[in-house]
Amino acid sequence: MSLRAATADDLAAIMSLERASFPTDAWSDAMMREELSSPHGWYVVDDEAGRIVGYAGLRAARGATDADIQTIAIAEASRGKGRGRTLLRALLDEAAARRVHDVFLEVRADSPVAQALYASEGFLEVGRRPSYYQPDDVDAVVMKLDVRGWGGSRSSSAEDAGVCT
Repeated sequence: MSLRAATADDLAAIMSLERASFPTDAWSDAMMREELSSPHGWYVVDDEAGRIVGYAGLRAARGATDADIQTIAIAEASRGKGRGRTLLRALLDEAAARRVHDVFLEVRADSPVAQALYASEGFLEVGRRPSYYQPDDVDAVVMKLDVRGWGGSRSSSAEDAGVCT
């Protein structure tokens, strides 16, 4: 497993994973291109022998005390090996480096594996957004982590959320 900062050259591979992971509500190429080039975004890819098998993104404006995890996705064949946790921790490390206090995310209510990953890293449910994911009509579970208290809960595990958003 090799993590590196995502670049514009990774767009095609990221979008292939995006469409496979989120078939009904994938972002457009233009949206992802904008995210990759934004000064407020920080995206990382999991590169395995020259092939991108996962990616994740954080949106954290410089100087802000809160941030949002935008997305985490892992190729189906690469799930269950701790890659989701590794990507999540990379995002949280970046948030801490930016002196963020709170990290928020939305996760599908029908994704208990992703919810369990986030909870295991200290995220707490703080609300719900009814019918947030369209066209599937699935609620979003809004979760929050106090990054300042997060460091002590870092234990290794092979569990992986696979598709998280």
